[in-house]
Amino acid sequence: MATQDFLVELGTEELPPKALKPLSDAFTQGIIKGLEEAGIEFGKVDAFAAPRRLAVRIRDLADAQPDKPVEKRGPAVKAAFDDAGNPTRALTGFATSLGVTPDQLDTLETDKGAWVVYRTVEQGKPTVELMPELVEQSLAALPIPKRMRWGAHRTEFVRPVHWAIMLFGNTVIDTPIIGLTPGNKTRGHRFHCPKSLIVPTPNDYEVVLRQEGYVVADFAERREIIRQGVTELAEAEAKGKAVIDEDLLDEVTALNEWPVPLMGRFEDRFLDVPAEALISSMKEHQKYFHVVSADGDMMPLFITVANIESKDPSQVISGNEKVIRPRLSDAAFFYETDRKSRLEDRIDQLKPIVFQEKLGSLYDKSVRVAALASKIASAIGSEPELANRAGMLAKTDLCTEMVLEFTDLQGIMGQYYATNDGEPADVAKALNEQYMPRFAGDELPTTLTGCAVAIADRIDSLVGLFGINQPPSGTRDPFALRRASLGVLRIIIERELPLDLQTLCEWAAEEHSAITEANVANTVVDYMLERFRAHYDEQGIGAEVYLAVHARRPTRPLDFDRRVKAVEAFRQLPEALALAAANKRVSNILTKQGGDQIGEAVNDSLLQDAEEKTLAEQVEQQAAKVLPLFEQGDYASALSSLAGLREPVDNFFDAVMVMADDEAIRNNRLALLNRLRNLFLRVADISLLPTAS
Repeated sequence: MATQDFLVELGTEELPPKALKPLSDAFTQGIIKGLEEAGIEFGKVDAFAAPRRLAVRIRDLADAQPDKPVEKRGPAVKAAFDDAGNPTRALTGFATSLGVTPDQLDTLETDKGAWVVYRTVEQGKPTVELMPELVEQSLAALPIPKRMRWGAHRTEFVRPVHWAIMLFGNTVIDTPIIGLTPGNKTRGHRFHCPKSLIVPTPNDYEVVLRQEGYVVADFAERREIIRQGVTELAEAEAKGKAVIDEDLLDEVTALNEWPVPLMGRFEDRFLDVPAEALISSMKEHQKYFHVVSADGDMMPLFITVANIESKDPSQVISGNEKVIRPRLSDAAFFYETDRKSRLEDRIDQLKPIVFQEKLGSLYDKSVRVAALASKIASAIGSEPELANRAGMLAKTDLCTEMVLEFTDLQGIMGQYYATNDGEPADVAKALNEQYMPRFAGDELPTTLTGCAVAIADRIDSLVGLFGINQPPSGTRDPFALRRASLGVLRIIIERELPLDLQTLCEWAAEEHSAITEANVANTVVDYMLERFRAHYDEQGIGAEVYLAVHARRPTRPLDFDRRVKAVEAFRQLPEALALAAANKRVSNILTKQGGDQIGEAVNDSLLQDAEEKTLAEQVEQQAAKVLPLFEQGDYASALSSLAGLREPVDNFFDAVMVMADDEAIRNNRLALLNRLRNLFLRVADISLLPTAS
């Protein structure tokens, strides 16, 4: 089958920069999905995305769908012909519905009888006929929250669309898409090349745009041009290092078609302002990259990326310097103003700020968090007074001018202001560390005071919101309780804190007065333990391992984690499958015979067969060895030791009849199995592990 390259481009007004890459990816994947569903063969796929265009090129696209054999079954042969062998009404009706005569039909023999069938070959449709619809379907499925109309058009898109290209080889597919008739003309840079450019073939697309249009159409290529240009400029002009935030880099890439990095300067006096405030101002408002020295200190420099190759770059630089100066002046003013008032004097300002209608104000939350943090600090060997103080001051920086202007600085500015107020170092640091981890993989609090406040803040929200029956539902989680749960688990596990979730939630419930739900501590603990599933899934640990541990409901996260790691290691042992199967068998037997009513006291005088005597002896030896390991939390060593029971367990089941006629012997054997199973249950329910490889 013949192939050609295909190109589709939509030319628009400037697309939303943060949405450009997701739109491009979705557009590309939508076309790929359409081609696969249509059965059209194709080769490499190239996506292009720039501020004023979305484009996709498909290499080696087949010129038609492949022909497809079609078989349609009609009536049974017995019903298709009468006794004289003439077609019945059933047969003629089937043939007429297909537009054929009865003599054009075949017979299909099956083990259930013979049937009349119609066989033909459905010819594939030409690609040029299918592509417009596939493109339209992909555009309709784009993740656009709110579409817009323009002019007198009824067409809707994220931004007005001004031109379209649709080429198959050098042939224009002129079937209208998105209200426009496609051609082979694109447009260059808005200022450097404000005219139409002919794209002869799909292969020429990015070459024409770069060489004639001053447009780098490939998003990834443009991104690396910016990264390299910014990095080299910082090194060459300032012997410094440009700090490149990946999200900012994506946004700047989406803002520029012909990127030109330029370095500007601001007054040294602004370096007295916390670096985070300067960075936030430059990054959020101006999309600038900041520069640091070899020692990591902030330099009075910034790098902007212009979307134009100016004949006089100094004018562009000067303009950016004029723009950033008032921004930094505002930050400096806010910083100076905020430091005139102590954080403790702002505590009362939290009273009018509602945290949640039923749970009170931020002041009420601060009082609860301070009390809870104090208890947590005692439990982890920290200083309760510092945790209490940090809890009361934790939200006060929300009332400062700096945080009101730059909301992403909450906590960060709290640490600066607390230090300025002369608060203890751990208290000041805790005001920032309360928000850690802010996202998956983020750093954790380094101080015990910070850990106490971070945990208390999250547990207070979880218990309070569950207590008034407002848990997360589906995709709705306005208070980020899922993230809060994972944050608590990470802090406790990675900082190896001896904390129990049940105790934490009960402490938190005692501080709340608005709780209406019964057993809220149990509910929250169950919810948090369920978060472990995703936590271990990200680490490549199977759900069956999590479920085996979860069945025992250990409520200390550090203990839970050690059990999971131990079971995961046990699962890799050659004895694991057999012991899991044995545990499952034992569990089923014990459940049928009374479950919890069965004790584990074994009477040696009632042991008869050599295999059960050996097993009883081995179980006792293992118990003496592993029980101290359980007390130490060394579950991995304990399970590794218990793996040695595989052979005596297998021999027992091969040779011994558990359900003996003699009731005393039967009960003694059940007790032996119960003792065996309870050893494993000290870690997890091993019977829930897979029993076949």
